[in-house]
Amino acid sequence: MGRIAYSIPLLQPDPGLLRDGDWRLAMEFVNGVAEAAGESAAPIRSICARLKVLAACEVATLSVCHLDSGHRSVQGDDAASISAAERECFDRHFDEHPLVQVHGWHRHPHAQRISDLLPGVAFRRTALYADYYARVGIDHVIAIPMHQSRRCLVSCVLNRAGRDFSDREAALLDQVRRPLARLLERGGWRRRAEAALTGRTPPKLALDVPLTAREREVLGWVAAGKTDRDVAAIVGISPRTVHKHLQHIYDKLGVETRTAAVMRALG
Repeated sequence: MGRIAYSIPLLQPDPGLLRDGDWRLAMEFVNGVAEAAGESAAPIRSICARLKVLAACEVATLSVCHLDSGHRSVQGDDAASISAAERECFDRHFDEHPLVQVHGWHRHPHAQRISDLLPGVAFRRTALYADYYARVGIDHVIAIPMHQSRRCLVSCVLNRAGRDFSDREAALLDQVRRPLARLLERGGWRRRAEAALTGRTPPKLALDVPLTAREREVLGWVAAGKTDRDVAAIVGISPRTVHKHLQHIYDKLGVETRTAAVMRALG
């Protein structure tokens, strides 16, 4: 589908709505994430877990939208709950997603809810909702842009069922946006997301390769020349999980190296 033009003004969440307790919560959140970042070069899991406490929600992920290809990958513990079929549904409606448009193409720098752009009733009538959000049981979404460029949008995305995120929650999430972006930049995550943009289409594998769908996906990206970290960013899993998939692939194909696995899979 083509891009839908949203005419609703893009507003900055109002920090005047925040109370003293909210400012303390924001500081505690940033300090907690900073401490976790000091212990790990990829604090995505900690960020997502802490976001779910800061603004209660069912699913919190780090989302990477590749604007040229219309493909989204996700990271975080909740990423595993999104199946490959559901990811395909999202990508099918990539161009019409209001938050992709607002943060990706218009580069609006502040936290934004879908309801800021599209009333709830209208949103539930869209193909995007019917094909994806109804399928995963989500009614309301807010995204916090972390990095915006011509080719890549990186956002923290919170998903909730039942009730929308309040104006106060939107203002609170917007206040942690800049320090969170700096922490991700310091950890090198943004650079890895940008690096994953090259070579978006993996080569075709032989049809008789005895691999699962995820193993085929991982090996396809390895065949395209991606590192384990690149594959992790594209597929939405950890580098350690990529390594485990590769070990299973080696066992199934009867090989010992990634080069031999690629040659075997390409037939």
